[in-house]
Amino acid sequence: MKKIKLNLFMFLSLLVVTQSCTNDLNVVPEDDDDFLSEDFFAQPDAYKRAIAGVYGNLSLTGTNGPGSSLLQGIDAGTSQYSRCVWYMQELSTDEAIWSYEGSGDPGVREIQRNIWSGENPIFLGMYSRAMVQVALSNEFIRQTTPEKLSTRGVTNTTEIAEIGYYRAEAKALKCLAYYHLLDLFGKATLVSENDPINFRGPQIEGTALFNYIETELLAILPSLKDARMNESGRLDKAFAWAILSKLYLNSEVYTGTPKYAECMTMCSNIIGAGYQLKVNYLDNFKADNHTSNELIFAIQSDGIKTQNYGATTVMCNGQVGSIEGNGQSLYGVNGWGGALRLRKQFVQKFDGAEFDFDSRKTIISAGRPIDIANVAIQAQGYVLGKWSNRTSAGLPGQNSTFVDTDYPLFRLADFYLMYAEAQMRKDGATNGNSTANANSTSLGYINILRERANDGNFANVTTGQVTLNFLIDERARELHWEGHRRQDLIRFGKFTGGNYVWAWKGNATNGVSIPANYKVYPLHPNTLLSNSNLTQNSGY
Repeated sequence: MKKIKLNLFMFLSLLVVTQSCTNDLNVVPEDDDDFLSEDFFAQPDAYKRAIAGVYGNLSLTGTNGPGSSLLQGIDAGTSQYSRCVWYMQELSTDEAIWSYEGSGDPGVREIQRNIWSGENPIFLGMYSRAMVQVALSNEFIRQTTPEKLSTRGVTNTTEIAEIGYYRAEAKALKCLAYYHLLDLFGKATLVSENDPINFRGPQIEGTALFNYIETELLAILPSLKDARMNESGRLDKAFAWAILSKLYLNSEVYTGTPKYAECMTMCSNIIGAGYQLKVNYLDNFKADNHTSNELIFAIQSDGIKTQNYGATTVMCNGQVGSIEGNGQSLYGVNGWGGALRLRKQFVQKFDGAEFDFDSRKTIISAGRPIDIANVAIQAQGYVLGKWSNRTSAGLPGQNSTFVDTDYPLFRLADFYLMYAEAQMRKDGATNGNSTANANSTSLGYINILRERANDGNFANVTTGQVTLNFLIDERARELHWEGHRRQDLIRFGKFTGGNYVWAWKGNATNGVSIPANYKVYPLHPNTLLSNSNLTQNSGY
């Protein structure tokens, strides 16, 4: 299926976003009343090109290639949406470590050693990029009211109906941004389409932010296209169900109130919507993964048309080993000389004969020590082979640096495991105990994934084996490097404190306890200066 064509320039040609210590996110239109001129909307397909620009903010950083950023004063690489999410959700955990701490990627060292402060530029990039998503979504909604359409002479009922879908999608994309802000920072600035441009909105956090996102998604659900009925690259009802599922599964973390039954309902909606597991697990992470019926929503990547330093470009190039030099031969990229490696504790999740033929185990160990005594030595630590810029037929992507591989934000397998966890927690399983209470449905979902990974061979587990500790390890085996790990560790009580440590946690070779306030990241000083309504998170 052809992807929607992303082009930030179409929507941002009259938009400048400035970054300074006094105005962290100042959106300046050429015309104080409109981001976009009426001439733009007089063009054919203007509304589709405009919504493509709203989607484009997830992939692109600016209008002049991969090194450009519409956020002035922030490096493109430290403000690309999926890359920021990936760094903050993965490098802070037991799953990956970045070799080049000394230069080229400011902020990475502090994140992966869990010694960050508010000055980290990646925090500034993530918060700002998410708020750009809010701004773009709001402006699209302002520009597509029935009154605006009538004034411009838009009368074709088919076109009006499609614009209605675009509007609902813009609102859902805004909810995605607020969901990530809730998960990463615990708070945000609330700005709606009814507020004026450059409005400095009130702070919204915790339960109030959770409720806002939930209310918005439930309200727009009827206005979204049915699951799997939209064109590739665009969202649908399952996208909203996916965010709601994540909200409900993590509700006890976000609000103190569990919502596991609600999570099960949303997961069931997705599972029953016709998505299918890809027979070959690794085909979900290749250059033609946009054709996979397992992916519910992915952030687009195209080696020619949407060149960016996003998560999949980082992972495909970064996983290429410094010893192996296996980039072009296996993954269709030149590689970055061992930029990314695996921490010992993740590797050990695949210990045992039961994983000898598991397709999810793409760990490369030959000639390497498992321990990383020195982060700067790329030959220490095992490497991964999960991501590829080659298609499922083995053909290389269009570019040997910028990959064609989309970033799977939500895929079906995750919701099988989420359903099982929500069911177990609803029925009494708690962190730290050995309750094994997965029901037959949950056990079936877990075993479907294990059978897929092992071609149907000796993979099944029994009810007595499935505890919450088993489940978080299974989530690591199925979903590693997909941007879920930090959130999972927090939910399972293993991220902060010393119940579970990993290599370089807390800046110690073998890991140490980290403070409880690290469950959320701090706001950058520039973010705080931009809006006096914002307050710093506790402990920072």
